[in-house]
Amino acid sequence: MAIEEDLSQWEIASTGKMISYGIGYVIINFLLGGAFLTIWYYYEVEIGVNVALMGIAFGIFAIWNMLNDPLVGYLTDKPLKWTKRWGLRAPWVVISAIPILIFFLLLWIPPDPETTPEITLFLWFIIMTCLFDTFFSIYNDHVYGGFTNQFPSEYERRRAFAIATLLMGGLMTGMNVVGSALIVYGDRSSFITVAIFYVIVLAILNVILFAGIKESEEMKQMFITAYEKAEKIGFFKTMKKALGTKNFRVSLAGYTCWSIAAVLASVSGIFIYKDVWQLPLSYSIPPLLIGLAAFLGAIPFWSNYARKHGFKKCYWTCMVLYGIGFLPMLFISREMGFPLFYILIIIFGFIGALPYSGIVIMLMPVASDTYDEVATKIGQRVDATMIGLRTFFFRVAYFVQAIVFFTVMTITAYNPDPKAVQTPLAVWGIRVQAALIPAIIFIVMGLIFRQFYTLEGAEKEALVKKLKDMKLYR
Repeated sequence: MAIEEDLSQWEIASTGKMISYGIGYVIINFLLGGAFLTIWYYYEVEIGVNVALMGIAFGIFAIWNMLNDPLVGYLTDKPLKWTKRWGLRAPWVVISAIPILIFFLLLWIPPDPETTPEITLFLWFIIMTCLFDTFFSIYNDHVYGGFTNQFPSEYERRRAFAIATLLMGGLMTGMNVVGSALIVYGDRSSFITVAIFYVIVLAILNVILFAGIKESEEMKQMFITAYEKAEKIGFFKTMKKALGTKNFRVSLAGYTCWSIAAVLASVSGIFIYKDVWQLPLSYSIPPLLIGLAAFLGAIPFWSNYARKHGFKKCYWTCMVLYGIGFLPMLFISREMGFPLFYILIIIFGFIGALPYSGIVIMLMPVASDTYDEVATKIGQRVDATMIGLRTFFFRVAYFVQAIVFFTVMTITAYNPDPKAVQTPLAVWGIRVQAALIPAIIFIVMGLIFRQFYTLEGAEKEALVKKLKDMKLYR
């Protein structure tokens, strides 16, 4: 259930600051999701890297991500000489922003595959993704860490992430629509054009983000004072205390499962349109736009639902409903005839977007509550470290995706020729990785979250009081 809050003694964060952080989430989630939706397809089908090598490359990428995220968060999660003037988190966001875009663009511009050995292309992919992710980890940890500190109350978290969800839905869908319209199967240059477009837009969005991440003098002093007073504990002890917190573990499990299911479904998208429905990727635009309308339209409903019933109930309910929404996609096929099957794609895409909106709204508020709980155990804010640990588990999604894609495509003998017509077995393999596995994951995890997560009602009210008493509130 939701809690009663007295906010009269606290300065509520401005809408402008909420918009700036919302833009930060657009950048992060687009780079994690939308921008990478076609990267496996691009390297396997357009560049010509063998599926086995792609599986190994993604595995190495995932392992590097898993190792560097919590460590980078820990190393940068303490006051430095610049903290009193510039803040704890804002400088790291600015420092890492440009390298992210440079290495992202280089990932899409490998050496000429016609004259370059396959092993070189394989190594290029690994090097560029790992360099990209090193800076992305810093950026991600401190944008997310900033959210937890800038918006400490339930009201602010609910409102700020509702705004962020609106921005993510609109801007990410808009960029995906342009990308889908420009991509042509068999034309590598079209993918590079799309990557350049993404980098330009993301650079502009970063400027908006920078304008709103300034930390107040009160917040800077809170970081410095809490760090000076707290017991200095090492990286592994910090991890032990965090993972010893049950609600944090449950939240991590939910986020990990969401990540795995979402990555499998998203990365499979281009294969669904090309090989299952045999449609140009531009046909994904109407479902995207109609799904966006559902996604955005449902935000007020789920925000109000969370206000009345609390973060927990909103989160697990939406996860179960969203999982069920994947099941019809197992059976929609061209054999139903055009336009019937295409109309069904749009209808069920619309229905699925409704609960997905609620999941996205709750992701950061639920996580932020668990970071608060960990902070009371450690005696200082360690949000970047927690986010690094959370991202460690997010990277499991890429590792699982690599294993699932390699296994399914090998067993079903998927043909990587851009002009190939896949066998019925290969088509079913794509359906399984795109719909069946995500459906099972969402439904099961939603029920687990309902059973084991307890940070609500009186328990959450006591946590907020303790944060204020420890002067860790904002």
